[in-house]
Amino acid sequence: MITEVLSSLQERFVTHGMSLEAAHHVTEVIGVLALALLALAANVVAKQIILRSVSIVVRRTRFTWDDALLECGVFTRLSHLAPAMAINAFGDDVLGNSPETRSALSIAVGVYFTLIWLAVFFALLNALALIIQRKEKASDLPIKGFFQAIKLVASAIALILVLSTILGQSPVYLLSGIGALTAVLLLVFKDAILGFVAGIMISVNDMVRIGDWIEMPKAGADGFVTDISLTTVKVQNWDKTITTIPSYDLISSSFKNWRGMFDSGGRRIKRALNIDMQSVRFGDEALLDRWAKIDLLREYLREKREEIARANEERGGDLTILGNGRRITNLGTFRAYCIAYLRAHPGIHQQMTFLVRQLSPTEHGLPLEIYVFTNDTRWAIHEAIQADIFDHLTAIIGEFDLRIHQQPSGRDVQLALSHMDARK
Repeated sequence: MITEVLSSLQERFVTHGMSLEAAHHVTEVIGVLALALLALAANVVAKQIILRSVSIVVRRTRFTWDDALLECGVFTRLSHLAPAMAINAFGDDVLGNSPETRSALSIAVGVYFTLIWLAVFFALLNALALIIQRKEKASDLPIKGFFQAIKLVASAIALILVLSTILGQSPVYLLSGIGALTAVLLLVFKDAILGFVAGIMISVNDMVRIGDWIEMPKAGADGFVTDISLTTVKVQNWDKTITTIPSYDLISSSFKNWRGMFDSGGRRIKRALNIDMQSVRFGDEALLDRWAKIDLLREYLREKREEIARANEERGGDLTILGNGRRITNLGTFRAYCIAYLRAHPGIHQQMTFLVRQLSPTEHGLPLEIYVFTNDTRWAIHEAIQADIFDHLTAIIGEFDLRIHQQPSGRDVQLALSHMDARK
């Protein structure tokens, strides 16, 4: 129909005195303009009518996957096919008399179709990633690297199709030529290939997820994972700086993942009080009576005194000598107080490892280590609980006639010098 209309216009131009060649060029220009207007009309219909209607329908449905398709622009990119389809349908009728122009138009439309379909495929992948991330069980999976690898392969295929369209050769012919460039391609895409392999291993072994706290001193990383891509993993450190780690480094080097701590529901306290060993001694009756007034120690001291009394009665011997028989020490009683205090503390996880132990003595005294877990893994809360415990234990230790060991300070030196001057 379009061909008949253009032929009719050409005949009229010739009838009105225009040369055949000029009439041909004029009708060709008119045909191109009509084709452009047709493509524009197709674009308007696709975007203003069809796309809006689809958007309204999608928003009213109860499904979520179609919302992801709309949000990632799948329907918008599909609408870009309408102008090319209009040109492809009527291009031969308009430019049928010009083989060169028709060939160029066919190549342009073919390239355009390839690029649009590639964009649609990318949007579909983005929508699929969004759907997966919105699921609770899969929200932390490192899927970004997989989709980036798929996009890389799709881009390579699209490039081959574009080149085959422009050159007029079969894609198989071009693929056979790429075989000779395999070594070069492996060198160019080395990081992408290593990253893809690393991404598979990270995902299969569940080594890292977005939101994990990892520590990798080699890379200067200590913070939360914010992004996992095809070739890199981004970590936001505690000072808000960003460290970028190659994905392959996570499987070729060691790193610490703190996810297990968060999943367990307990965060470790491992800190010691250094006791001055010269302050350790046996408790006399006055001390025992004073300690018995402490609620947390009352039951412990009653049972301990009965146990020691029975043991000493069985052994016999002169108990007026300190080396004979069993006795209660201030350090042992303080350790029992620490256990009772921690058992009663609401911030301590009672089902996890619970130790109050002595370590080997050093030049800094006798370490009495608290090895327990808080029941709140949040950093600030954990530190507050830990500080509260050691505030209390440091303040109460004097009730057991024990001293905390510390290096002499400037004030200690001044006091010693003042005592020496007073004696003179």
